[in-house]
Amino acid sequence: MTYQPIPLPDRSHLTAQEAEEVSAAYLAQMRRRHSVRHFDTAPIPDLLLSNAISVAASAPSGANQQPWHFVIVKNPEMKMKIRLAAEEEEQKFYAGMAGDAWISALEPIGTHSVKAHLSEAPALIIVFAQRYGLTEDGARFKHYYVTESVGIAIGFLISALHQSGLVCLEHTPNPMTFLNQLCNRPANEKPMMILPVGYPAKNAEIPAAAKVKKPLSAVLSVF
Repeated sequence: MTYQPIPLPDRSHLTAQEAEEVSAAYLAQMRRRHSVRHFDTAPIPDLLLSNAISVAASAPSGANQQPWHFVIVKNPEMKMKIRLAAEEEEQKFYAGMAGDAWISALEPIGTHSVKAHLSEAPALIIVFAQRYGLTEDGARFKHYYVTESVGIAIGFLISALHQSGLVCLEHTPNPMTFLNQLCNRPANEKPMMILPVGYPAKNAEIPAAAKVKKPLSAVLSVF
């Protein structure tokens, strides 16, 4: 493809006051977002999941190569297979592979090797990063800024799920290569994250430490 510019197709025409109100409302909404491990069994409307993934797929990416693939898993048997495979890796992690410093850092979060949320959540969204592309005849071509691009898409996805009244948990067992076989994904794709998704259970809890956020002054510099 060659460069062919087109006029900007979409614009937001907001007054300064309108922009501030929209910005404040979005900030307030996102401050209510929590990573949740306890899920209600209520099913999720398919449209909510497909819309959220459409939002994620609209994210900017290096050279617009969109190096991602999303897999939704609702089947209980498959969710259990994913849970058991993930727990096998997590047991190694907590048994010493992580090291004392990492385990100590996780202690306020209250995590352990049992990952019940992987089978209890109504749906799992598994995000794969395409390390390189493939032409129709199977030839490889390079993808650029893959990790950054997929990371942005995941951020879009988490925000979209929250806007729909859903909660999720960012789960990254390591290694995750078992997901390629279970999800029938090709070798050029690397699993980056599992997101259990659903509505929060009535007795859902979060770690108190998760509410401790750095102040803006600690994360922002202005020149």
